[in-house]
Amino acid sequence: MAFDSLRDFLGHLEAAGELRRLTQPVASELEITELADREMKKPGGGQALLVEKPTVNGQISPFPLAINALGSYRRMALSLGAPSIEEAAAALGALVKAKPPASFKEALQLLGTAFDLRHARPKRVKDGACQEVIHHFDAPPPRTTPWPPAPDWRTPAAFDPRPPTLLNLPIQQCWPLDGGRFLTLPCVVTRDPDTGARNVGMYRMQVYDERTTGLHWQLQKVAARHGRRYYETGTRMPVAVFLGGDPVYTFCATAPLPDGLDEFLLAGYLRQKSAELVRCQTCDLEVPADADFVLEGYVDPAEPLREEGPFGDHTGFYSLPDRYPVFHLTAITHRQRAIYPATIVGPPPMEDYYIGSASVKLFLPILKMTFPELVDLALPAEGVFHNLVFVSIKKTYPMQAFKIMHGLWGMGQMMFAKYIVVVDDDVDVHNSREVLFHLCANTDPQRDALFTKGPADVLDHATPVLGVGSKMGMDATRKLPGEGHPRDWPPLIQMPEAVRQKIRSMLA
Repeated sequence: MAFDSLRDFLGHLEAAGELRRLTQPVASELEITELADREMKKPGGGQALLVEKPTVNGQISPFPLAINALGSYRRMALSLGAPSIEEAAAALGALVKAKPPASFKEALQLLGTAFDLRHARPKRVKDGACQEVIHHFDAPPPRTTPWPPAPDWRTPAAFDPRPPTLLNLPIQQCWPLDGGRFLTLPCVVTRDPDTGARNVGMYRMQVYDERTTGLHWQLQKVAARHGRRYYETGTRMPVAVFLGGDPVYTFCATAPLPDGLDEFLLAGYLRQKSAELVRCQTCDLEVPADADFVLEGYVDPAEPLREEGPFGDHTGFYSLPDRYPVFHLTAITHRQRAIYPATIVGPPPMEDYYIGSASVKLFLPILKMTFPELVDLALPAEGVFHNLVFVSIKKTYPMQAFKIMHGLWGMGQMMFAKYIVVVDDDVDVHNSREVLFHLCANTDPQRDALFTKGPADVLDHATPVLGVGSKMGMDATRKLPGEGHPRDWPPLIQMPEAVRQKIRSMLA
């Protein structure tokens, strides 16, 4: 299901009882974070929040702020237009397993799959809602009259014509020690200067002034690779940043797609409608026509890197200051009734846990094509995404658990996994208590631990060297004779199912 705008999606959430509106002013400095953090920590992720009157330096912004819009399994499924994330994953799994037809019946089935793909390729359009208001920064400065009262987000005619800058959008200072205000849900569009391949990634952006921000693309990210090529040639790098629009764009910007695979293809498939893209006003990049805000600009390779941070990060700690490229703003365009999307990160669970969990479930069928023994995979919230990975496998030969560890460490962002615990297929990896029971019961530390080295998340403050660290895998499966365990393996204590059912019926 495609949503025409972020406002359209929020309307669906409200109709489903998944949205709470706040009509009183709430400060973008710390207060929205405290409000959202309390909501995100509720069982199941709480509700999405629409702050109708966010304030910036004490003044009410003309743009409402939405936060925690994807912060539950149900809202993630709604954003993907599916009854559940598992059903969306099953559909994608069936698609990637398509084979050449061996019969007429299979040909018809494959034709149905092809129809599913007809909306995957993005479509270029001449104009879009994201450019209803255009503000070029080489134009005369905006007027500085006092702000009018904030409009009602539901009223079509309510619109403040005052041009926005980075200083009057409701951009948050999330945590007390943050180095400034940060855009937390920016979808950053870059292009490979050699191949022309597009990438949409999500990298936080610290606001320096009304026309410049930092661009925190970590050294292993695709946009950083694009940037290195521009720095090598000394050519100015065009960058476009969009916020809002169909929420599936936000999800796709965080999805672990292979380098070179266009995120808008995945977005088109998931929403069953081509992503309509419009050319930016001041650079040769394309953005979704239904976005709420677009920030157009560039990175200048001749300019020194600038200190960015600290920032209260998804690790639960502040990432310390470091030097990153500077993004120069050349234009802001936006919808007339734009809503500013935001999130916060910090000690888990947060909204990003549900986004990351959806990615794991969606791409699990693809992982299973590479690792047929793989049954399930979970990234517990306490591991802040990739620090801790639980994997269950259908074990059929010795040392298979170690094969899975090495394989996963070689799969994209799984290279950041600090700890991988492998269990048998009868263990529920989404039940941390069950996994820890089998970890403690089934392992001999010296025999079953594997240590190695590799790339690390640059946000990991515990590694001795930035971006480089050690990793540990634990084989918590039942041991086979060929794995150095000559003793008999005892059976797990279990009650016969017939007895369980009888007692269950007695107590019903």
